[in-house]
Amino acid sequence: MNLPKIEQANKYVGLYVVDFGDTSSVGFTANEVAELLESEEFADIKVYKIHNAYPDGRMELKGVPTDVFNLEMGMFFYSGNETTGREEYQKLFDLAENTFPPCRAKIELSKITAEVYTTALIFPAEYNDEVSDWLIDINYKTAGAAAGGISALTSYYEQRIETLESAQVGTERAVDEKTGRELIESTRLAVQR
Repeated sequence: MNLPKIEQANKYVGLYVVDFGDTSSVGFTANEVAELLESEEFADIKVYKIHNAYPDGRMELKGVPTDVFNLEMGMFFYSGNETTGREEYQKLFDLAENTFPPCRAKIELSKITAEVYTTALIFPAEYNDEVSDWLIDINYKTAGAAAGGISALTSYYEQRIETLESAQVGTERAVDEKTGRELIESTRLAVQR
């Protein structure tokens, strides 16, 4: 794969390189990659996440399985009663409103049984590392057990739960994302941003 020389490569960490086969392009967002993958024309692209960059323009890339862009995962924080569950839900919601998460996410408070409540954080699977780092950065801690992953989310959905509270939280990321025709036409560019 031939990549263009990138000035200020560190600005591209967290974005994606797409290999179209005969060409490649640097600087797509996760949402843009997901939209490309939904089209027949780009269903077979190869995707790499930029994990590190150096002053000379070199970048460390990590291959990303394309099916990850269609998956959700969750992190679940358990408590033994409704009062504690509501406190933990509200704490996470307040933290997310003050320090935006790295992607759009859903926070839910659910009753699993009379003695088990969970605060669920559900988000696109591709953002697993970033969401984990964000939870550490905002110092979100709970008193009970925690679980996470794609299988934990599947199990959560399969249980007969009662959702008590639910909210969408967004990201502050100020990137002008392309969609539709503009995105398709931009695939000819070697650098997106």
